Amino acid sequence: MQDARAGVLAMILACTIWGLSPLYYKLLATVPPLEVLSHRTLWSAGFFMIVLLVQGRFGRLVAALSGLRAAAVLGFAALMISTNWFLFIMSVQIGRTTEASLGYYIFPLVAVLLGVVAFGERLGRGQAVAVALAVIAVLVLSVGLGAAPWISLVLAATFGLYGLIKKRLTVGPVVSVTAEVMLLSPLAAGWLVWLHFTPGGGAFGEDAVISLLLALSGPLTAVPLILFAYASQRVTMASIGLLQYINPTLQFVCAVMIFGEPFGLVHAIAFGLIWTALALYSGAAWRHQSVRRRASIIASAVGSLPTNPAIEASAKP
Repeated sequence: MQDARAGVLAMILACTIWGLSPLYYKLLATVPPLEVLSHRTLWSAGFFMIVLLVQGRFGRLVAALSGLRAAAVLGFAALMISTNWFLFIMSVQIGRTTEASLGYYIFPLVAVLLGVVAFGERLGRGQAVAVALAVIAVLVLSVGLGAAPWISLVLAATFGLYGLIKKRLTVGPVVSVTAEVMLLSPLAAGWLVWLHFTPGGGAFGEDAVISLLLALSGPLTAVPLILFAYASQRVTMASIGLLQYINPTLQFVCAVMIFGEPFGLVHAIAFGLIWTALALYSGAAWRHQSVRRRASIIASAVGSLPTNPAIEASAKP
């Protein structure tokens, strides 16, 4: 019980950090998103390396990167998560955080579709209705705003593909993310070196506050992921699925209430459809989890019942 409570608190804290991260990236609006991404990659790589060294798990990182196939899989995962990070940073800087929050709202529904395609999973009735509502919401936005919400769609797709790859990995989340940012670090370092040798130079070192903010991108990336890994070992998947909505909800609040991004009738209809879809999806997932938990309890109870040797003997042929 104590472990479950600690897991829930860790999950809430992780999602709160992710949800309020637009406030941080807004402070870096004067720094190009690719430069911010490069710093995030390098500082998080350093932070993760320290964590693994302290935990004595550096050998797992070496093992994770040994072999061409393993490096290729982690390289594709790195490409997906870096694209996701870049688009999120850019969306905040150009005033489209609302669209980014929509992407993380529809991600669970995209994950369901990926499960159908990749693993042959079957959609339940509630899941099918939820996916249909999400498609209608995207169409409403596309027609109402005159353009498809491509930031939302790409964020959801890249995060969905990233999750799909992670599901096939045998290494833990902290080790795999460390490997991913390590693979990206040479590119990030090369880009920053090139920037600092061009006219105008890079942002780091020019201003103390901006430099400190860029350095903080390391722990800002690592800490919530470590909290998430801690929570995932102590909290049911149904609870994690529900708590994860804290992230896009806080992003949505930042966009509309703090940044003052436009939110008209078209947005209201689309988000209403998405929220309805997520309610259906979460309800179905919660019921499924409850049924499995009850079945497990019953199976354990039946297995622990005392047996009667005489009855067992008479039942034998």
